[in-house]
Amino acid sequence: MTRHTDERREYYRIEDCLALEILPAEAPADASSRLFQLLHELHQLDVEAQPLLRQLGDRDRVLAHYLKLQNKRIELISQAVAQELLKDFGSPRRVVLSEGGVNFPHDQPLAVGARITLKLLLLPEALGLQLQAQVLHCHREPDGRFDIGTEFVAPSDAQRQLLARHILQKQAAERRLAREAEQQGS
Repeated sequence: MTRHTDERREYYRIEDCLALEILPAEAPADASSRLFQLLHELHQLDVEAQPLLRQLGDRDRVLAHYLKLQNKRIELISQAVAQELLKDFGSPRRVVLSEGGVNFPHDQPLAVGARITLKLLLLPEALGLQLQAQVLHCHREPDGRFDIGTEFVAPSDAQRQLLARHILQKQAAERRLAREAEQQGS
């Protein structure tokens, strides 16, 4: 059994549409990297704040509602920053995403075993993640593009949690759409 097959069984995979930037493993920081890091930190803080907001909501509904409104304002700012970053990333593309890695189409081949830096802009929540990855496979497709499979290298617990949260939200949205389509078809 190959490592790629092992990884496929270890993590649930989803088809997704996200913005992706592929950089050398030791990419230098630039202005867009600072905006990208800001998005990541905003979402990490949101994850940490959610349990506190739920506890506060049990004690003071008015304050909890006010804080939710402030959180919504921050989300709108995040979405505006993400739209600016999309100019650098290019159009979102279809990928297969898991907590363990990402499989994506690419115009150029990447060497199997190569270490790369992947900047993922998860949509629609505008979550920015920068992860180190290793190329597991690179296959030429009939359309001339390349199917690239990667494995994330030592993601932090916070990065893994944010990926898992995104994947669960995407699954829930797909199930909701399937139920709605089924109900409309009945």
